[in-house]
Amino acid sequence: MKTRAAVLRESPGEWNIEELELDEPKGGEVLVEMVATGLCHSDAHVSSGDNPIGHLPAVGGHEGGGIVRKLGPDVTDFEVGDHVLTSFIPACGKCRWCASGMQNLCDNGALIMQGHQLDGTFRMHTTDGKDVATTGLCGTFSEWQVYDQLSLVKIDKDIPLEIACLVACGVQTGFGSATTAGNVQPGDVVIVAGVGGIGMNAVQGARESGAAHIIAVDPVADKQRWALDFGATESFASFVESAGRVAQLTNGQGADVVILSAGLVDNALIGEGLAAVRKAGTVVVTGVSSMTEDGTVPGLNASHLAMMQKTIRGALFGMKSPREAMPLLLEMYRAGKIKLDELVTKTYSLDQINDAYDDMEAGRNIRGVIRFA
Repeated sequence: MKTRAAVLRESPGEWNIEELELDEPKGGEVLVEMVATGLCHSDAHVSSGDNPIGHLPAVGGHEGGGIVRKLGPDVTDFEVGDHVLTSFIPACGKCRWCASGMQNLCDNGALIMQGHQLDGTFRMHTTDGKDVATTGLCGTFSEWQVYDQLSLVKIDKDIPLEIACLVACGVQTGFGSATTAGNVQPGDVVIVAGVGGIGMNAVQGARESGAAHIIAVDPVADKQRWALDFGATESFASFVESAGRVAQLTNGQGADVVILSAGLVDNALIGEGLAAVRKAGTVVVTGVSSMTEDGTVPGLNASHLAMMQKTIRGALFGMKSPREAMPLLLEMYRAGKIKLDELVTKTYSLDQINDAYDDMEAGRNIRGVIRFA
């Protein structure tokens, strides 16, 4: 069949709306009609060249929701009509990490930037027959898509997919960075650096964990203001501007937890986070970093680690298994414990995708969402 999709032909480059050929689902795969997809910063890193994909042209997107329309052979987990969310980590359930309850670290994760499907082949092709990759084994920037059943999570049908799709990446990535990776405790002082689509949910996670003070750090004035609506107790433009208040709240010791969820986490920001956290405190690195940056961390002194027991911890998908986290977050939404509707600053059509990413880069969005016709 044919489908319209946002295609990246060069990196750096922009998304082009093109008509592509889409194969029938093969063994263990399903055909999904896409309803909505969130616009995550990770795909902007692909188009900018910070994190290049292994094959071009490519269709982006990994935070999607849709409806199953056709089953391939040997599909056991889904039926036609099911509402599903995409999982950019296609957890196999069998490797060491899945068997240990860490499906977010499944060995299949090594394939998410290669562009092909689990069997090494492609499901999308240009009209002249060239293979087209999909980011995260998903490619949600398409009106129709074929997914391996390992890349999907079934959800209840009562929550609109244009809202539910947010838990496929941004919500859990931020929320779990506070609750699980940061292990925020009641009474803690928490700094969240970067309060966009990921960081705003780190604020929500810190709030739900009982943090006494949640300090949002972001250079965009609107995001500073919006963060207060999601649970931040105060906000500042930079670590430097927040330092005096943090010192006042902690008797000069520093924050208990610092979460780095900026659009691009560079080494200098990690150094700032380490300087802002107390002895035995934790710095959670959640935002994507450039694969081209060297490993040197400015301002990192070994005494921060060896003599002060500070911890730098990475967090992928908020350190939770996708099939566990997504339904739980939707239950919290039903119960009024987390905000999802308010995260969607603006919705766009597929043809407006470059405008949507311009808005994100300019700080005009918490989360933009594409709604398919």
